[in-house]
Amino acid sequence: MDQEIIHVYLMPGMAASPKIFEYIKLPESQFKIHLLEWIIPLSNEGLSDYAYRLSNNIKHKDIVLLGVSFGGVLVQEISKQINVRKLIIVSSVKSMNELPKKMLLAKTTKAYTLVPTQLASKIDVLEKYAFGATITKRLELYKKYLSVNDSKYLSWAIKEMVCWNQLDFRSDIIHIHGDKDSVFPIKNIKKCIVIKNGTHIAIINKYKWFNENLPKLILGS
Repeated sequence: MDQEIIHVYLMPGMAASPKIFEYIKLPESQFKIHLLEWIIPLSNEGLSDYAYRLSNNIKHKDIVLLGVSFGGVLVQEISKQINVRKLIIVSSVKSMNELPKKMLLAKTTKAYTLVPTQLASKIDVLEKYAFGATITKRLELYKKYLSVNDSKYLSWAIKEMVCWNQLDFRSDIIHIHGDKDSVFPIKNIKKCIVIKNGTHIAIINKYKWFNENLPKLILGS
């Protein structure tokens, strides 16, 4: 009898391209990977409605849903609307209680409205004025992995991330987090699988860990 194929849907982080999953490989005899992409939000569209609209791109049942960073927040919202066999978040948060203080402050003061999101479309311009190897390397990463530079989307995404008000979360959620994550510091994170020396982009530079451990996490009870 043929072995059941488990469909695994992957959602990238804020404004990121599915290219962030380019090194993720799962045994093809057991798993089929599907890449989700960001869509432009409608005017005044809430995260729940956005999640429902994006879920129309999921064509299978009883899926595994994995999201990175803000994508991890989104897949939690999607999982409230469709049945998933496993819900996995990476470099993300499970509730507003895990958000860093600076984000909670930005919510209170509405400082998120001041972010110059229109600059995201000007990476080529910024690159001309980059000084130092670190900045240049970071801009190269942005150019490779960022696919959405629409200011409307970015303003929406930043607001929805900062103002996310979930308190309760699924008891069976699998949370994978790097101990060197500077966006969501691990000191605020509860009940997670820790990747040693993992940063916020662990899905890219710790891909070997994921390739080794994801099959076991998906198949585990």
